[in-house]
Amino acid sequence: MSNELLNQITNSLIEGDPDQTVALTGQALAAGLEPLTIINQGLVPGMDEVGARFQVGEYFLPHLIIAAKGMEQSMALLEPELRARQQAVESAGTVVIGTVHGDIHEIGKSLVATMLSASGFKVHDLGVDVPTSTFVQKVRETGANLLGLSALLTTTMTVQREVIEALREAGLRDQVKVILGGAPVNQEWSDSIGADGYAEDAVGAIELAKRVLA
Repeated sequence: MSNELLNQITNSLIEGDPDQTVALTGQALAAGLEPLTIINQGLVPGMDEVGARFQVGEYFLPHLIIAAKGMEQSMALLEPELRARQQAVESAGTVVIGTVHGDIHEIGKSLVATMLSASGFKVHDLGVDVPTSTFVQKVRETGANLLGLSALLTTTMTVQREVIEALREAGLRDQVKVILGGAPVNQEWSDSIGADGYAEDAVGAIELAKRVLA
């Protein structure tokens, strides 16, 4: 019974039915399944499969967004139960993420933030048009070990370099890995400004985040 429920949770994510994912998560809790078991054996395999299908071009951006929504809503249901049992999902890391000053592109950055959250990271999303000093302040305040900087315009890419320099000046660069995203950004740019990596899409960003923190 329990394995069947877990498989159904996995499949509901793969099939893109977030309401069903949440309903099944509730059923699994009611059936006495441990929240961590639901996460590790139901939700995570579903997200992994959606990510794998996205990377081979079988799934597209809407599939990712829908699956991440199902995962996020299910986690919201599970978190009070985890707290009640005083169990913590092992945090993959603490992330500060935002779109740099002068740039108001939201969608890509928000998807990466949602996917990171769904992958077990504690995420502080600062939104768009974020001043350099705000990134530095938030990294200091949260003790984040990962910073995600998004820029969708060639004119705002240079702000990514400014943030890295500001982290250095604040003595915080050693504690935090910096990853970049955005249409004009590439590996060469990432290397030239001293970032820790660049990802082309949301799935790549999750893999990169895990890799640089490993």
